[in-house]
Amino acid sequence: MDPTVLGGKLASALVTPLLKKLFRPDGPGAGLVDKPVRLSALVSFRGEKRTLDERDVHKLAAQLVTQAVDSPGEPPFPPDERIAVTDTLARRLLALGDLDMDDVQAVRLGHRELAMRLHRAGPAPDGLSADACHFLDHATEWACLNILEFFTRRSTFVARSLVEQSRGQAELITKVDELLTRAPRPYARDAAFEHRYRPYVAERHNHITIYGIDLRDSPDRWPLEVAYLSLEATSGEQTGASDAPPGEHTGAATAAARLPAEEALSSHDRVMLRGDAGSGKTTLVQWLAVTAARDATRVPFVLPLRTLVRSGTLPAPAAFLTAVGCPLTPPEGWAERVLAARRGLVLVDGLDEIPAADRHRTRDWLLALIHAFPGNHWLLTSRPTAVRPDWLAPEGFSELTLTPMRRADVATFVHRWHAAAQAPEYETQLLDSLRTKRDLARLATNPLMCGLICALHRERRGYLPTGRKELYDAALAMLLARRDRERGMGAVDGVELGEEAQLEVLQRLAYALVLSGNTEMDLETAEGIVACCLPVVAPGSGQGDAEAVLRTLLLRSGLLRRPGDGVVDFVHRTFQDYLGARYAVEEGHLDVLAGHAGDSLWEDVIRMAVAHARPRERAVLLRRLLAEGTPRLTLLALACLEHAAALDPGVRAEVEERAGALVPPRTTDEAKALAEAGLLVLELLPGPEGLTAEEAHGVAVTASLLGAEEDEGALAVLRRFRDHPDLDVRRQLAGTWSRFDTREYAVEVLDHLERDGLSLVCESAEQRAALRLMRPWHRLRFDGPLTAAALIDCVPDPGEVRLLHLRNNPGLGHLGELRAFRFLTSLWLQRCPDAVGLSSLADLPLTDLSVFDRGADLTGLASLTRLTRLSIAQSLPGDVLTDVLPVEAPLLSLFLGMGSIRSTGLRGLTRWPTLQSLAFGVSGAQCLGAEDWSEVAGLPALTTLSLYGQPEAYAHDAMPELPGVRDLQFLANPPPPEALRVLASRLPGVRTVGVATPVDSAESLDPYAELFPAAEVFRI
Repeated sequence: MDPTVLGGKLASALVTPLLKKLFRPDGPGAGLVDKPVRLSALVSFRGEKRTLDERDVHKLAAQLVTQAVDSPGEPPFPPDERIAVTDTLARRLLALGDLDMDDVQAVRLGHRELAMRLHRAGPAPDGLSADACHFLDHATEWACLNILEFFTRRSTFVARSLVEQSRGQAELITKVDELLTRAPRPYARDAAFEHRYRPYVAERHNHITIYGIDLRDSPDRWPLEVAYLSLEATSGEQTGASDAPPGEHTGAATAAARLPAEEALSSHDRVMLRGDAGSGKTTLVQWLAVTAARDATRVPFVLPLRTLVRSGTLPAPAAFLTAVGCPLTPPEGWAERVLAARRGLVLVDGLDEIPAADRHRTRDWLLALIHAFPGNHWLLTSRPTAVRPDWLAPEGFSELTLTPMRRADVATFVHRWHAAAQAPEYETQLLDSLRTKRDLARLATNPLMCGLICALHRERRGYLPTGRKELYDAALAMLLARRDRERGMGAVDGVELGEEAQLEVLQRLAYALVLSGNTEMDLETAEGIVACCLPVVAPGSGQGDAEAVLRTLLLRSGLLRRPGDGVVDFVHRTFQDYLGARYAVEEGHLDVLAGHAGDSLWEDVIRMAVAHARPRERAVLLRRLLAEGTPRLTLLALACLEHAAALDPGVRAEVEERAGALVPPRTTDEAKALAEAGLLVLELLPGPEGLTAEEAHGVAVTASLLGAEEDEGALAVLRRFRDHPDLDVRRQLAGTWSRFDTREYAVEVLDHLERDGLSLVCESAEQRAALRLMRPWHRLRFDGPLTAAALIDCVPDPGEVRLLHLRNNPGLGHLGELRAFRFLTSLWLQRCPDAVGLSSLADLPLTDLSVFDRGADLTGLASLTRLTRLSIAQSLPGDVLTDVLPVEAPLLSLFLGMGSIRSTGLRGLTRWPTLQSLAFGVSGAQCLGAEDWSEVAGLPALTTLSLYGQPEAYAHDAMPELPGVRDLQFLANPPPPEALRVLASRLPGVRTVGVATPVDSAESLDPYAELFPAAEVFRI
């Protein structure tokens, strides 16, 4: 009988409780002891704490046999063998106490093997039938199966089995480690070496170094992981950024999209990466090496070609580390095994830094490696002109070009550089300079120049530049001589010109471009210019012909490039202007410079000419600028002063006096006129220190207007005024939001403004989203269709809003949802035709309501009993004002639009004796009468009266004398003075008269002054 068949007779639900009595209950704890607990200590019929004896075990066996015999079906054995079977089963169960194992070992043994051991310990007596023996064997197996199931459910079993497993694994690991130590395998040695090599690579290349500048108090190395900026690359030839500063040459348009360089490289396993001098090629190589080493994705090999070619023979993989001076010794054959396993990242840097003859040898070497070890990743870097396009395309190399940094990239670089240099105090000032000084912005388009600017700015304690000539001189010295020399590079292609010789050639090329008004020239023309100056700069030096010299300048100077086939230009327009000005001064071409002063493209040339000129020449040039008498050239002369270290004091004073009449602007008109002088103005705008409130407002207006042309520079100016206390200045800053990047302006300017008396206008989805980036605003205006729910959703804390102005909103709907603005005191609705439910706002602390929509629903207006100010534009229903307006409201100010009182007149007005200000408009279709004016006369607190509409509708003759009115205003198309003589006689107490006229109106207000001789008359 199979145990599973027997299980039908001995159900687990009955057997398990019986067998459970054979063992002691679980003790406290997890049972984790030094030595495993044996079964002999677990059984309940042995030891000091026994709960069963042998007779009890016999009884358990008898119960098991009885259950099997009495169950339905054929008896398992003859009835006369029942006692013998019971006795044998009991002996086998008692044998559990003699087994030398624990419960974990028993479970690992299995129920059949456990049953066999019990069978051997308690054999059946002779003479039993075959059926009885089969029953005993199968009953024993069934009992063992339930016993093992019972063991696995004990609370200590899982913990003890895990301990046993852990002990076994630890022993196995120890033995395997010992075996490996005695007989190491190649892969184990490789893994151990790579465990040392990867940290070495990460540490070796985790820094950025700027060569060619002298720094006394600043480090010349910075952590790469802090200062690194993700560069962008494109598969098309890229020569300019899409958001380059105004006036910067951008070259040919790029057909391919810009992608982060790491992303562009990840999709290709063979890449030829091109980039201009300082574009970040070597830095990117370092970053790829550090990232691969730390992430353990691939094994990096950094191979600078200028180092490799010194030994003559380019290295095989076994010599990679030795060739670059790595102090670690790899296992024999390690590099080949890495490459054979397709795990390598081979970074070959600086094809342009080796002679042309070595470049072809390098290609053969590289291709041999690729063919021998396919499947690895390969990167080769070069400047654009080192080899022809598609030099490696037949071998499956994709060509990528690093692109110039965007403005946002520059800001990120500056931030990270200062964080790495631990000099955050200089960051904001430098960013402002980069935003307002266009020539600096044009210079900072790659990591090298950005790093140079950051380093020199910090070195000079934040006062870079006192004159930008110093910066350009440092940049040129670095690019033309020191950088290559300090990196250990010699002559390329046998041409080695000194710094002055290179400058002489470059400045002649630059001046030719300046004179032509172009930013690029034909290669043939450039070679002709070089040929003309070679006898002067390198007579008989054997430095090569004009073609070789120009090719070397294109390759190594970092200043020239070839943006297209057969074309040459300067990598930065600012270097062209600087060098062109240098040559013009040397040649005495001051008249040429002055003659082009009216051309905005010559602005930087003239400023740099002043920097290069001698004091007498500076004075001549500045006087020529002042003689033109135009604001732009006067301001250009002022901008030149920072470059004039030595100058006739009289000339300096004259320039400052003439420019002082323009900067700072004192009125809005002056600010607008100043903005017309162009972007030059941005770097001349002062403040806010030392400015009056009117001057500060004028500067803010000027910068706001220029923001449409140069948002970065204008933002840098406006940022300085964000803490200004004057309301007009703050209104100007809040009102010019739309001219700038929404998010940046919100964070940099708006969030810092003092909120008192200031409203913020949100006209776009971007502006509404930016609200969540700022501290709460108390006064908000939203323009455009927006549901009440969407309106509430874009305000981070509706409970902070006190004034809500909604304009041009046909989707507003029911006003009940506005109750989320629980502390709202002012609600202005303008052209919101579908707004309904004014009564739902009765619970709000609303004191000021304006409804300017001729079709607006005024139902429920009477329930707003807290109002003190009310403005209505549409016609009021009913016969008297009290039919619609809130009778119980303590109104202080009431405005009734044109036609509002067509049916009601002013009847019922005396119901609000608290009124201090009253404004209404009338047309010829409806005239006031004596009854209306008597209502006005019945307002004891009235001091301000505002009128607009046709004067004949005022019914002056019926107007009583109103001695309490002190302020009179004529709104929107004021009546001619001659029509107001009667009205003037009825207002003897008027002290101010406001007349609404166009801003640029030349109409005199004298006739109004004659009518009201005791009053101040002004325009509104």
